[in-house]
Amino acid sequence: MLSDESRLEPDAAAVEPNPDRSVATLLSDLATEAGMLVRQEVALFRAEINEKLARLGQGVGALAAGGLIAFSGWLAVLAAAVLGLSQIVAPWLAALIVGLVVLVLGAGLVLFGKNRLDLVPRRSLGSLREEKAWIRDQLP
Repeated sequence: MLSDESRLEPDAAAVEPNPDRSVATLLSDLATEAGMLVRQEVALFRAEINEKLARLGQGVGALAAGGLIAFSGWLAVLAAAVLGLSQIVAPWLAALIVGLVVLVLGAGLVLFGKNRLDLVPRRSLGSLREEKAWIRDQLP
């Protein structure tokens, strides 16, 4: 959070409960307090963003560690598949078969992901082109 939390509290000496203050004084006080409120909101925003970034860093670290551990487990499963298949065929052939199956699965996932990465908003662009043509037709 903030190291100096007293900055977030209103200054009690700044507010004078005097009913005889002029309009200019009241407006000046209003401007001062509005500025102080904006500064406090910015300080709160910064503190919240810093807290969120710290949590984000922890989350990214946990995801990376989990991914590395899961990948290690996947490699162990592949090794077990090679060893199991080597009971039926030659060990080099077992490794080749498992490797080719994993490569085919990986290539299929890459192609699937590539097709899903179409980020161009085609419907919106088509609509904009239609509107552009309509506007062009409306102009003399």
